[in-house]
This record gives sequence, C-alpha cells and structure tokens, in this order.
Amino acid sequence: MNPATTLPTLLAIAWLLPLAAFAVVWIGYSLPQMAGSRASYGAQRFAGWLATLAMGTSCLLAFVALIIWLSHTSAPDAAHEVAGAHHTASDHHHSAAPTSYSGVYYTLAKFGELRLSIGYYIDALTISMFALVTLISTCVHVYSMGYMHEELDDMVDREVATPDGNYYHRPGRYHRFYQYLSLFSFSMLGLVLAGNLAMVFMFWELVGICSYFLIGFYFERPSASYAANKAFIVNRVGDFGMLIGLMALWSCLGTLDFGDSETPGMFSQLRSAEHHYHLDAEAMGSESADTNYLLLFVAGVGLFCGCVGKSAQFPLHTWLPDAMEGPTPVSALVHSATMVAAGVYLVGRCYPVFVPEALLVVAVIGAITLALAATIALTAYDMKRVLAYSTISQLGYMMLSLGLGGWAAGLFHLITHAFFKSLLFLCSGSVIHAVHTNDMRQMGGLRHKMPWTAYTMLIGCLAIIGAGLPALGIGLSGYFSKDAIIEQAWSFARVNESPVYQLLMWLPLGGAFLTACYMFRLWFMTFTGMPANTERYDHAHESPRSMVGVLVLLSVFAVGVGWHVPGSELSVTSLLEQARPAGTLETTTGTWLPELTLPDEHLSHEPTIAMPAGWSAFAMAMGGLLLAAIIYVWRWLRAEEIQQSFSPIHRLFANAWWFDQLYDWMWVRPALWKSKFFAGIDRYVIDPIVNSLARGVAFVARALDLVVDRKAVDGSINGFARWTWEFGNSLHRLQTGNLRQYVVFIVVGLLGLFAAASLCWKYALAG
Repeated sequence: MNPATTLPTLLAIAWLLPLAAFAVVWIGYSLPQMAGSRASYGAQRFAGWLATLAMGTSCLLAFVALIIWLSHTSAPDAAHEVAGAHHTASDHHHSAAPTSYSGVYYTLAKFGELRLSIGYYIDALTISMFALVTLISTCVHVYSMGYMHEELDDMVDREVATPDGNYYHRPGRYHRFYQYLSLFSFSMLGLVLAGNLAMVFMFWELVGICSYFLIGFYFERPSASYAANKAFIVNRVGDFGMLIGLMALWSCLGTLDFGDSETPGMFSQLRSAEHHYHLDAEAMGSESADTNYLLLFVAGVGLFCGCVGKSAQFPLHTWLPDAMEGPTPVSALVHSATMVAAGVYLVGRCYPVFVPEALLVVAVIGAITLALAATIALTAYDMKRVLAYSTISQLGYMMLSLGLGGWAAGLFHLITHAFFKSLLFLCSGSVIHAVHTNDMRQMGGLRHKMPWTAYTMLIGCLAIIGAGLPALGIGLSGYFSKDAIIEQAWSFARVNESPVYQLLMWLPLGGAFLTACYMFRLWFMTFTGMPANTERYDHAHESPRSMVGVLVLLSVFAVGVGWHVPGSELSVTSLLEQARPAGTLETTTGTWLPELTLPDEHLSHEPTIAMPAGWSAFAMAMGGLLLAAIIYVWRWLRAEEIQQSFSPIHRLFANAWWFDQLYDWMWVRPALWKSKFFAGIDRYVIDPIVNSLARGVAFVARALDLVVDRKAVDGSINGFARWTWEFGNSLHRLQTGNLRQYVVFIVVGLLGLFAAASLCWKYALAG
C-alpha cells in the first residue's frame, strides 16, 4: 500500500461524503417544498440518519488513514521508500523536513504561470485534524438526534410572539439542521485538507457562511438574527487583514501552495534544505532582504488577523458569546473542532511563514485574550456563555503557546480542548434540554436527577482545569496540554528578562486559577445544593441514551486523549512532532527586536522548568477550585457580598468590559449617524433637486406637446391629410357613371399619347 496515493484518496472520500449528504438532503427536500408539500416525520428522520451515516463513514475513513499513517511512519526508514514524500528522520530531528504528501485533485484554470487548483497537503497535522473533526462531528450528529427531536413536528417557539399575542408556530426544520451541519463539516474538512492558501481562504469563507446559517437557525428570534449578523460581520473585519497577508505572501513568493506539487511551495522556498531550514529573507524574490522580511511580517500579522476573527481573539472576540443563540449541538461543534479551531490550525499550518516579531504579536494577543475572557466568565450566569468565554480564554492559551515558540503545545491543547469542550457543551445542552433554561440561578441539585450528565460534566471540568498529580505525572488530558503551554511560557521568560515578557509567564498561571474558579462555579451552581427552582427541578430528567452515550464517549477521550502509551510512540504529541515544520524548533531571535528570543520547545521539558511550572499550575488550579467551593458549596463567603464589596469590578466583568458598548459607540452609532446624515441629504437635498428637475422636465414636455407636437407636427400632418382628402374628393367628381363620357376620355387620352409619342420620335431622329 502506497500512502502517497492511498491517503489522498481516502481523505478525499471522507471530505466529500458530507457534501454528498448535504446535496441529497437539499435536493430531496427543496423540490417538494417548491411544489407546496411538506416533509413527513419519517422523511425528516431519514435526513438525520443519512447525514449521520455520511459523517460516521468519514470518521471511519479518517481513522483508517490515521492507522495507515502510523504504520507507515513507525516503520524504520519507511518514509524514504515512498516516492514524492518529503523525508524525515525517525527521531524527528529538527533539521529534517517532515513527511508530507502534496498534489492536485483538479485544476480549475490556468492563466500563464498562474494556476488555480483544488489540491491537498497531507502530513501528520492533517491526519490528526481529520480524525478530530470527523469524530466530534459524528458525536454531534448522533447527539442531535435526541436534542433536536422537537424539530421533527410543528414547532411552537415560545421566545417569539405573533402580533395577536400568541406564540409563533412554524414547521420543523430537522432536515435543514442536518443539511447545514453536513455542509459545515465538509467546509472544515476542506480547510484542513487544502493544499494552498487560496483554497484555505475559500473554505474559510464557507465555514463562515455555514456558521451564519447555524447561529441564526432560529432566525425568527431577533437575538439569533442579530447574533448571526454579528458573527458574519466581525469575521469579515478579520478576513480583510487575511487578504492583505495573502497578497504579501504572493508578492514575495509567487505561490500560495504549501508543498512542492508542480512548483516549489511556500515552505521549501522559505526554509530550504540548502539554508538548513532557517528563514532566509535574502533568498526570496527579487527584493532586498529588508523588504522581504517586512513582507513576511505583514503576511504573518495579516494571516493572524483572519485568525483573530475566526478564533474570537481580542479585540474581535465579541461575536462568540452571542453565537450561543444557535442550537447547543452547533455550539459544541463550533467551539471545539470547526470554526474557532480553524484560526489556531491556520497559525500552526503557516508557522514557517511567521517571523519572531509576528509571533510576538500572536503571543501578546493570546495572553490578553486568555485573561480578559476568564474574568468575564466569572460573572456570567448563562451556562452557555460561561463556556463561550471559556473557549475564548482557552484559544488565547493556544495562541500564546504558538507565539512563544510552543508549536506542539499549542496544537496539543487544540486537540485536547476539542474533546473536553465539546463534552462540556453537550452536557450543558443536556441540562438545558431538561430544565428549559440557560440561567444557572434557576438550577441546583441536578446531580440527583441527571447523574450521567453531572459526572461526565465533572470530568470535563477537571480536564479543562488541567487536573493531575505532578508528582506522579498523571492526570486528565488538559493536565498535559495546559502544563506544556505554561512550561513554554516559563522557558520563554527565562531567556527574555524584559518585564513585559515576564508577564507572558504569569498571565497563563492567573488564567489557570480563574479557569478552575469559573468552571467549578458553573458545576456547583448547576448540580449541587438545593434546587433554586423547584418547578424546573421536578420536571428535570436524564437525557435520552443517544445523548448520554455521546457524553460518556467524549468523557473517555477527555480523560485519556493526552496520555502517552508507555513503550511506544503512540500519543498525540508524537504524532504532532512528525508534522513539526522544519527549522521552527531551534531557538531563534528577532531581526528587528534582537533581544527577543523564542526558545527551543524541547528545552521547556527540562526538570528545572517543568517541575516548578507544573506545580505552580497545579497550585493555581486547586486554589481556584477551592475558592469556588468556599463560595458555592460551603458558603463561607457569599457571592452577593463579594459582588457588593467589589461592585465596580463586578460591573466591569458582568458587562464584558463594555466592549460591546464601546464598539457600539465607536463604530455602530457613527455608522448609523452617517447613514441618517446621508439619508437626510438624499431626502432633503437630492430628492427636492431631482423632483424639481422632474417637474421642470414635465412642464417643458407639456409645452412641447402643446406647441410643437399638437400645433406644428400634428397641424402639418393633419393639414396634409385634409389636402389629400380634398384632392381625392375632387378626383371623385370625375366618376360620373356616363359611359359615353368615359369613351370620349379614352379617345382623347389615346390621341394625346399618340401626339406625345410622335414628338418624342421626331426629336430623337433630329438628334
């Protein structure tokens, strides 16, 4: 079996299966609706099963591809036996290029040297992301069969009132939900498989469109419509910067391909074997080294701008909490394996492009984001919004790690976070499905009614705070990935003595404390104590098996996906190391900032760094958990008294640092004011002028009609008609009906013709 040909085929089929399900559902249900008929209960169920079967098959193919990859790369020197592969040493030494396969599925068009194609770039990161996306998407598909069952029949939306005061009634949209979900999964898989940045951008936008559909699924609700518009518009702001980055890359490299399919790709141009995979600005393009370095900085920051929008980083983070208006399974998929993961994935994929100064921008934005979002989550009462701000904070951790040189740690946390965050969101959906509210103040004591949901969510909470035992080196998945990020931050602080750089070490530790505090605040308020609302508590019940089974499966991954199998290379970190971009592991320094040093990531695992960093992270997490227990379990401190004592800070956090109000004042209101201003100009200046001109033209037209048309044109034509009529009448008098008179006229006419002919003949002879 040749992986160079087998893997592209397997992943292409896995990629296209959700698209096929989308097409079948769309055609099968759009045509009857156009004819005025409605889909039956069984037909809608079929749509869900079809989409789930397609996604499950994609998941199976992705894991087959993973097995093929592992069996190929684990064999000694196997990488050297495959034609077309970029070779790597078996010990993943940093001076060798990783194993990858690149090629073209289909060429769309050629314009001279410019080629637009649908291609692929497959390495260990592609395989990992494919397995991740398909597995979680399959879980969400299965979970949704129970969660969205109300959409099978006519739906009564109690959050939308009609003008007559009744609740809004509408047909169910079960099939439409699965239609959007299939297209969403196809878009994310296309982004992961893409062989060039142009293809990435195409699927990047398609992911945004699908998120618009899913966030605004209940579009009759003003809040859902607003949230969908907000997500779409805010992401377009980031995408403008991404376009600038793409143009900068194209101008200095002349290609957007990742690998070397037909021409040298970006990675081999930027970090060639001849230069020992070091970034060499002098070898790129025809410009000077300084110009090329500037273009690479612009390209890196520009690409990161797109990631800031997609992964909800500061200052474009405001759309993600509002995106909770979509169905909870959508939130689970968006927050774990698809849309917000796309930004972190793109930074990891394009890592060879980023110069140290651009990575510093990534790290600073990530650090601000993780701290900012964690403080807001402390005061939120909407269960899904707490998890939304948690996602923003965890994405900040990933960006911080990538910016500090922790490529593997950032992507490792992306994978572990996907499992425990999807688990947490689906657990929240189970709770909301039972009590019909998002407000944690209306909950309490639910572990007695929903034990499966309660304890699987407890696993998710322990995983996200990085629960583990540093002395024994064991813990849940988040323990390994988050500690790796904190270790890299400590390693960075050790080689950079600037106080500003030192902050990048302390912020993730503070974030670990806040994460434990707000996550166990959520769990304690929901599942412990006495019921806050007895009516909701009495009606609460455990979710169906289709939902609970998914929670159990994800909790298993949340516990063990970060583990390393002793005596083997079977682990997520080993798999990621196979994809590490060549030349990005060594300690590097900035060109514009010579004092900036990005340390070798492997140095962060030294005991002198790993032990104090690990114990510090453990202490902060346990401190946050203890504080949450003191306030919400033992109640030695009362939350209400804390709010009163720190009222200004609480208002700041509760209002999300007033970012929405600030943006409303800075951008929305000026835009509305300008719109009203120009609308006033249109209504009171342009419209009067145009209307006056119209009246003037109408007056001139009436005058021309009266003088020219009626008097001159109509008069002359009518006069000619009268003359013709009168001439005809005069000729009519010749028609007397007297036969003898007609004979005389004939004779006279013949004589006249004879005389005229004689004269003509005479003159002809004379001439």
